[in-house]
Amino acid sequence: MDNLERQQQALTRYLRDPEQQPPPAGMNVTRVNVYRDLVFSNLSQLLSGTFPVLIRIIGQQRWNQLIRGFLRDYRAQTPKFAEIAEAFLDYLATQPAVLREGQWPAFLLELAHYEWVEMVLQQSDAEPLPSTDAGLLLEQPLQVSALAWPLVYTWPVQLLGPDHQPSVAPQQPTLLLVRREVDFSVKFSELSPLTWRLLQRIGELPALSGREQLQDLAQEAGQLADESFMDSGLALLQQMHDDGVIGIL
Repeated sequence: MDNLERQQQALTRYLRDPEQQPPPAGMNVTRVNVYRDLVFSNLSQLLSGTFPVLIRIIGQQRWNQLIRGFLRDYRAQTPKFAEIAEAFLDYLATQPAVLREGQWPAFLLELAHYEWVEMVLQQSDAEPLPSTDAGLLLEQPLQVSALAWPLVYTWPVQLLGPDHQPSVAPQQPTLLLVRREVDFSVKFSELSPLTWRLLQRIGELPALSGREQLQDLAQEAGQLADESFMDSGLALLQQMHDDGVIGIL
């Protein structure tokens, strides 16, 4: 290893962990610290736009703690700025020492994921579903738009904020639909258990027609697939079709 390579490695170790690593020998410390501060602040600013609610809850000092740990301990593989937030989520989820129980809100990881979803959908290259005939929803197989995600959380992530930080998770999960509109705005809405399961089934069993999906859903729920249930189910399919959430396969 030549001297240049040794200096480069010493520099990167210092930039990642200036509290434990010495600056490279022979380099002006003041100048090196300019790079140190730029690397940290640029990474913090890059991620802060994705996680504003999280930052308001934990405060700037603890946010800086997370960023420092991410920079020091995680080795992101992506060269794309837009994917750094996903790497940060992976860091939170896969480093058990990061979020020690009792030191951080128990909902922190789910809140971070909830906020990340909005950014991902805004930047997604996926296309909306093509227009299809709503009159065929019962007769043809269905598909869920790549721009509509049914999500399930332990915590009520859509309600969390500095003034609402529950310490005990509710008994029932939070079921949400997040979707991107034609103007690229992202909408979140709560789902009933049956609606969430219907969307999940469409994704899992794309060969079934809309009628078969509703009939099987009724059986799963211990209900009769009678005229009332099928009429309500068709109205739900039509609404989701109008919103661009589902289409005919």
